[in-house]
Amino acid sequence: MYENKKFLAIIPARAGSKRLQNKNLLKLNNKPLIGWTIEAGLKSKYIDEVMVTTDDDNIMQISESCGANVPFKRPKELATDYATRSQVINHTINYYKNIKKKHFDYLIFLQPTSPLRDEIDIDKAIEFMCKKNADAIISVCEVEHPIQWSGTIPGNKDMTNFLNNSFLQTRSQDLEKYYRLNGAIYICSIEKFLEEECVFLRNNIFAFEMSQIKSVDIDTKIDFLYASFLMDNKSDFLRQ
Repeated sequence: MYENKKFLAIIPARAGSKRLQNKNLLKLNNKPLIGWTIEAGLKSKYIDEVMVTTDDDNIMQISESCGANVPFKRPKELATDYATRSQVINHTINYYKNIKKKHFDYLIFLQPTSPLRDEIDIDKAIEFMCKKNADAIISVCEVEHPIQWSGTIPGNKDMTNFLNNSFLQTRSQDLEKYYRLNGAIYICSIEKFLEEECVFLRNNIFAFEMSQIKSVDIDTKIDFLYASFLMDNKSDFLRQ
């Protein structure tokens, strides 16, 4: 199925970053953070074009030096805290369709904050999508701690109703598994995206499970240091 389809990898990387300044250009294991995602996209067996959408001149320059296409500078209104993922994707698709006159069947949204996700993960996700004959695939990982042991706490810190009593006597390994979005891979039929203006389609969408290690999402300095530690130690489990 995928042999006859065209895949466009969209890597979003705006300049603004409040928790970790200039995180997309920070050197992670001697490579700019965004470079890991560009490399993964370029090494994929199925991706036809890897592009970066950014509002920042430095990110544009670094992205091009890493091998990505940067066909435009993202408009300022799409580089604010209020701009949505769907708006950024829609702008990119319209550019390729109306300006470059290039056709793609699927978009692959790859956030640069997931540097441990590699081309193997991307290709497996595409193959899983084709196996399922799906219109969309979203990557997930198992939650790090049982959500059944989580709850809300009122202002006075009273824990009387913090947990469901039935969970108090249950071993963690006996609790039902829960999964979370890991932000690493979003794949969607462009036709379906344009219909619903969202990668989270209402139907024919499946989860692609990844390990917690490969699901590291860099948002803070601690996340960055953790990813650096994993890469510096070249742990075997990173190649799982």
